[in-house]
Amino acid sequence: MILGGNFDLSGGTERVATIIANELAEAGHEVVVASVYGGEKPFFSLHQRIETKSLFRQVGRTLFRAPLLIYRLRKLLKAEQADALIVVESMLALFTIPATAGLDLKHICWEHFNFNNDLGRKGRRIARQLAAKYCDVIVTLTEKDKQYWKNGTTGSARIVSIPNPSPFPVQDVLPVSDKEKIVLTVGRLVPIKGYDLLLSAWALVAPDAPGWKLRIVGDGPEMQRLCAQARELGVEQSVEFTGATRNVEEHYRNAALFCMSSRFEGFPMVLLEALSFGLPVVSFDCETGPSEVLEGTGGRLAAALDVEDLAENLLHFIRTPGEWGEVQALSLQKAGGYQPEVVMERWQSELVDMAKPVNASELVE
Repeated sequence: MILGGNFDLSGGTERVATIIANELAEAGHEVVVASVYGGEKPFFSLHQRIETKSLFRQVGRTLFRAPLLIYRLRKLLKAEQADALIVVESMLALFTIPATAGLDLKHICWEHFNFNNDLGRKGRRIARQLAAKYCDVIVTLTEKDKQYWKNGTTGSARIVSIPNPSPFPVQDVLPVSDKEKIVLTVGRLVPIKGYDLLLSAWALVAPDAPGWKLRIVGDGPEMQRLCAQARELGVEQSVEFTGATRNVEEHYRNAALFCMSSRFEGFPMVLLEALSFGLPVVSFDCETGPSEVLEGTGGRLAAALDVEDLAENLLHFIRTPGEWGEVQALSLQKAGGYQPEVVMERWQSELVDMAKPVNASELVE
């Protein structure tokens, strides 16, 4: 069984959990995807053999429903005779630990955020400590975060690092000569994504990059403020805000470069997407994610939150299109290592072969 908050949502966590669920089902496992609330109409397509369940049909204040949540989850685990529970958010361990107490199943906590960032919720710190003590396995997304867990918790849980799978296959890409003069970025318009920093960097780039545009694909609460900032910086003519789209592939396919300006990340899915389309990438070297994903790709890391360094690295690629072909090839090669079937092998070997007594036929039933 895989448990998440609400699989009706279109977030990155829901997407990668769906990919793993589908891979498990394709491999012949019986998979139940359960939502704490909602989940009757999953946003991402699930394998036809996957069953969906919901603990609550409507959004509520989960903490005040904790006893009922624990009761319903425990009842569901027993009814489904689950051999494993993969919980797709360390915060949910506050409820899954008591719900699984005494049950004969493998309890796996799948962490999707940076260990050093509790996202403003102190309960997440407690949940992580409890998960390390009472879960069987902790799955982190990067080796660096795996080390943070080892150094920052005490307990018997085995801690392993398995990256997220890419939602896109390795693409047949356009020749470099056919690329548009576009620096692309994709994501929700919220402060942690650092688009205010990217606009400040673009104000340094634009005067030396005639004909180039910065294209920001996504929507969110920061839209009006960022549009106003672009006007104040005098770059509104070279910045495009497209809003959200279901056809992000076309943006990746046509852009020349990709930029990520996040203040912090757990594991940046947009970098996997960019690599799948062979894009040269410039990214802030935020605490976890970019350095591991971009290693060996020819992508460039700017010092975290350093606007001038970000601008200089963007200008490097803009001024040296002769490098794009080589970087494109390296990016596509690296993207191959993040394909679902490759990542699924890691889940099988790490969590089945090594996390005894569970075996390959017992991971999810």
